Amino acid sequence: MITSDKMMLSAPSLASIGGVRHGFFTRRGGVSSGIYASLNCGPGSHDAAENVGQNRARVAELLGAEPNRLLTVFQKHSADVVVVDKLWKAPPEADAIVTSKPGLAIGILTADCAPVLFCDGEARVIGAAHAGWRGALSGIIEATVKAMGKLGARPERMFAAIGPTISQKAYEVGAEFVEQFVAREPESSAFFVTDDGSGEPHFDLVGYVGERLTRAGVGDIADLGLCTYCEETRLFSYRRSQHHGEADYGRQISAILLS
Repeated sequence: MITSDKMMLSAPSLASIGGVRHGFFTRRGGVSSGIYASLNCGPGSHDAAENVGQNRARVAELLGAEPNRLLTVFQKHSADVVVVDKLWKAPPEADAIVTSKPGLAIGILTADCAPVLFCDGEARVIGAAHAGWRGALSGIIEATVKAMGKLGARPERMFAAIGPTISQKAYEVGAEFVEQFVAREPESSAFFVTDDGSGEPHFDLVGYVGERLTRAGVGDIADLGLCTYCEETRLFSYRRSQHHGEADYGRQISAILLS
């Protein structure tokens, strides 16, 4: 179950933790237009920089942070995590952010990959991870949990929520993808099904990320259950933009803050 408004979705499990604010933001409520309409928060897109800046400022305001205290990284589908305790001049390359510093909103940009927000309310440690198939397979979930542990968090006390992600129904992959994936992790074959109509395999990214969270020992795991590809008016999707032949695509942001 999720709670939502026009711009922001929240997971009840995270929302129940005192002194923590979070949001899985949608594509609604911003200033961008065209294929970026309207809350595009991705600096890596070809949207006007001033629009992206205004959109991110709106997100920061809803979370209760100053605009310059909404931090995201240069994502590269890795298992690299950065721990932050102060503002940086330029975003580092990584796919997850961890902090115990109040007032810093840490966020992840997605458009089909899984955004995962973490919190150990007792230790006052939060995390945000970008988990595409490459990052998940490489260990971004476990690396995030480990980095949080170094700040005093414990896996069994952690709450994790998986935000809007492309669903298995919409995530068709090739046979070569399956072969390479299963070769690296034979147990992953359970996350592939063959579509009755096309005969092509489909990958369950949400299920796989959930499995990696379980392996990492995370105590409470929630899934918002929303498909980026299917929710065209509410969410950005890279794969859908490709199917529509669009030149670019917007990115939604998922962020969390210790107040």
